[in-house]
Amino acid sequence: MGSKCGIRVLKCLIPASVIPESAVVKGVSWFCVGKMPPNMQIMFIRWFITMFDLIESKERLHSLYGFFFCFLSDENLCPYICHLLYLLTRRESVKPYRLRKLMNLQSKMGEQPFLMVLLSLYKVFCPEMVSLTIPARIKNGFKNYDSTWKNALSAVQKRNKAEIVMELQAAVSVRPQSASRKRKRNCHLSVPPLGSCAPPPGAREDGVLGSRVFPLEQLRTFPQLLQNIHLLELPAQMGSVLNSPLVLHYINCITDDSVFLRLDYWLGHALHEEFLFCKDTSYENNSEAIEFFSSLITAQQFLQEGFLSTEVFTLKFLRVWDGSLFRSQILSLLSYIPVIPCSDVKQLLFEPLIQLFFSCSLYFKCSVIECLNSMLVKWLTWHAVFASEDQFDMSISGHSPTNMSLSGIMSSVVELVEFVGRISTIALHMEGYNTLLLHFVLNFYETVCDMYVKYDFPLAIMPPAGVFYPALLSKDPVSVNQLCHIMFRYRVNLLSAKDPEKQGKKTFLVNSKTYRKYNQYVVAMVWCLWSSKAFMAGMEIEINPDLLAQAGVAEYRSTFNIVHHPALTGYAIDFFHKCWPESKQLNLSAIKGRHWDWYLEYLFTQGFDGLREFIESSIRRLSGPAGLNSSRAK
Repeated sequence: MGSKCGIRVLKCLIPASVIPESAVVKGVSWFCVGKMPPNMQIMFIRWFITMFDLIESKERLHSLYGFFFCFLSDENLCPYICHLLYLLTRRESVKPYRLRKLMNLQSKMGEQPFLMVLLSLYKVFCPEMVSLTIPARIKNGFKNYDSTWKNALSAVQKRNKAEIVMELQAAVSVRPQSASRKRKRNCHLSVPPLGSCAPPPGAREDGVLGSRVFPLEQLRTFPQLLQNIHLLELPAQMGSVLNSPLVLHYINCITDDSVFLRLDYWLGHALHEEFLFCKDTSYENNSEAIEFFSSLITAQQFLQEGFLSTEVFTLKFLRVWDGSLFRSQILSLLSYIPVIPCSDVKQLLFEPLIQLFFSCSLYFKCSVIECLNSMLVKWLTWHAVFASEDQFDMSISGHSPTNMSLSGIMSSVVELVEFVGRISTIALHMEGYNTLLLHFVLNFYETVCDMYVKYDFPLAIMPPAGVFYPALLSKDPVSVNQLCHIMFRYRVNLLSAKDPEKQGKKTFLVNSKTYRKYNQYVVAMVWCLWSSKAFMAGMEIEINPDLLAQAGVAEYRSTFNIVHHPALTGYAIDFFHKCWPESKQLNLSAIKGRHWDWYLEYLFTQGFDGLREFIESSIRRLSGPAGLNSSRAK
């Protein structure tokens, strides 16, 4: 058969279901007898890589690993052989002489992406053998030449209702297609069904690996997982594990980092090809994409960590995102981004996010604040769990090479908190101090105020005045109560910082400006809610008395105490009617003395636990004829 005719035949070899391993082995044998010219060898290896996941068993192919390795010396075949070896590599495949061969090729050819990807997999399996420093992110992995094959394969399998759905296990990053070739979006965006690498029932065991393998598709219960955990072998289609909680359990237990590396390669291909490199901007199949994102997010929640490929994709997608497409899914992925170095966080995260934040709706602003709150919680949790005295490995189980010092982590957290403070101040002003937005902002500061006690993170940052005073003067009782709780937790954290040994915490020196800001806020709250001294000299929102007099508000100093506060007036009126049911004239000023005490207890029974915490911790109640009105700030 001629070269041109053979290549045409290879292009037409589109399987309807699975490919017998013997057929592939026979094709490989032609390499030894000179029946394949060089261009046909390249085409065969490309076909082999594209159809790799459809080969029913790969045990004999694994035994040919050394045979394929010999072809690395061929400069034309080398990129494709590296890709094929990456798919076939297992721990036992890594040998010192093979590593020396790869290092020699690397010194001869330079840092070629296909060599670096294969070396990175070798280093994952045997880090003690690979002294070479592998870049954390390799810009270009194995090139994607065969999208036409994949499209044809997908069409054939759908037409024949095949059980196996093709998903190429691709590289870290794939080059975009040329602008002249449009692809249909979401043509491969589905999680493949779970399938085992084990040979089918009744097949003869291979002589190289005689141990039996428990088929993953038969894994149904957790006891089954425990009984057969030593017999499991992960599938070639790594994406299939996303929909299997039992296999995710298994992945979480093993210490083989190559699992996450393979999964990252597969996800990198799927996300980049379908959302970043695709020229067709129409989304006719949103349900398929949403289902894919849901599987990915569920897997990340189960593993309690994000994947490196989703981090890279999300940060890239932010720059082209309109803020509405797959909003909840993209924000969920964004919340799993690990700690970004302070030098990069502004460019990678804040700049693209701030453009969307101020140009979108109120509900988008609330969603972004909630997402950043979730991100902060994960950063603090990872620090609390994985921090050591000298080095802080912020990647769970070390699947990502990001190692940061405590000062580096603190700088990133400070940047995040201050960023949220800035955008919250502006957004509250833009949205007329909307109650819903204020609720999400205060939720964020509930996390910030407890960083030291709850997460052992030595940092205290007070909310800006543009957040504090709108909450203090809000018409919403929930916001006022929430602010009181936040200030109580700030007090607990700052007192713990003064005596860390008593709390079993690390030494923490709080900036004097933080103490001054906290004291200023406490005084403002006591003057407003308790002492009826609102807008007096010393408050940041000091107002000219002449202007207040022109407003015509009688006794404006007491306008924001717990009786007359706009957020609590309804409760005061209800209490007044309970105490003076026969009174026809409403006089809230009568709530004083012992009635002040009763009114306070009434508020506590209405669920104002934050107000109770603040009053009991920050106000010293003095005995005397004036009752609770005779008091001062602690």
